[in-house]
Amino acid sequence: MTDAMSAAASLRRRSLETVLAHAWDADAFTASDVMATVGLTRSTTIDVLDELVARGLLAEMPNARTVGEYSKGRPARRFAFRPEAAVVVGVDAGRGHLTATVADLRGRTLGSSRLAVDPEQDSPARRRRAAEATVAAALTRAHRDRSDIAALCVGVPAPVDRSGRSPVHHDGFWERMNPGFIDTFADWAPVVRVENDASLAAVAEQARGAAVGVEDFIALLAGERFGAGIWVDGRLLRGAHGGAGETVAFDRVTGVGSAEGLAPRCVDAARAAIASGRLPAASALAAMDPATLDAKTVLDLADRGDEGALEVAREVGGALSVVAATFGSLFDVRTVVVSGAIAAGAAPIIAAARAALPRALDLPAPDIVASPLGADIVSIGAVAAAVDAARASALDLAAFAHPEERARA
Repeated sequence: MTDAMSAAASLRRRSLETVLAHAWDADAFTASDVMATVGLTRSTTIDVLDELVARGLLAEMPNARTVGEYSKGRPARRFAFRPEAAVVVGVDAGRGHLTATVADLRGRTLGSSRLAVDPEQDSPARRRRAAEATVAAALTRAHRDRSDIAALCVGVPAPVDRSGRSPVHHDGFWERMNPGFIDTFADWAPVVRVENDASLAAVAEQARGAAVGVEDFIALLAGERFGAGIWVDGRLLRGAHGGAGETVAFDRVTGVGSAEGLAPRCVDAARAAIASGRLPAASALAAMDPATLDAKTVLDLADRGDEGALEVAREVGGALSVVAATFGSLFDVRTVVVSGAIAAGAAPIIAAARAALPRALDLPAPDIVASPLGADIVSIGAVAAAVDAARASALDLAAFAHPEERARA
């Protein structure tokens, strides 16, 4: 290929990418709409739109006169992105469950499946088979099959490097949680992405959660154990081995002491307070059986103003404030988002953490907020990451090859 041909091919590629990026997020549009947004000439715009139609990524719609939007002169051609042209799959491969979600190219859920996993009977081989079965069931419920998948993303509770693999853990936990999913699904999808679950929480928060439009934040999965997805300078941080955001370091941080999450901290603090007899006599928490306590009960009482439960929330909030201040100092983030199922009831803890944030920090303290995305946040992030992967690769996928390229193949 000559330099001139290479330059022309590169320019053509950029034009296709630019118009597709506009179409992916737009409703029905005309060539003039595209020109106004991306700055291409009319002839190039029409040519590129026709190619994207031929590739199956766009559809030509009834013209503007037909739908009553144009009355004089030649009716404008109208186009629309085809989100149904393929599907993406997001998998939350948690320690005790596997959830697969099939969505269209804009992330709209078409079908899902969930499977409980016994952590005590888990093994790499069983986890791989369970993951495949869960994805297959989700595809069946979505009335799609493997040939429709453009991209697939799996979230796991383990560090994940750039190649989709996890480092060796001293007790084999990381290898069980990510038993080579990048290879497991290689025959299922042309693009496969494996990520740490907290990293996918950050993707979800940035896409549609508490961090939309925020370029520097921490998504803190805070239920049973802390896990942090770090989003700095508008991008996700990973680290050499995928360990950016691993929280074992909190074992050595005064005021935190471990990577234990907010739920067990609430229970432990409540049991200790009951055992000590220091709770106000009027507190409903003081009369409860410590053996039956769970975090939701404690937080519901705190939300209703129970003074004993509020005392527990203040204690747990103190630890959260140190966590937030540590991340703020290390990464200079604006926001720490408390994510996962615990976020729905975490308001009393977050209020206490905000009040307890150290005032002597050199950098401005990050704000602490609750995620609106609930327990499904990793699934939401996995789907969003799969959509991003499909967008980045769409023009290179065999399913969307130009008809002339398919004929040559």
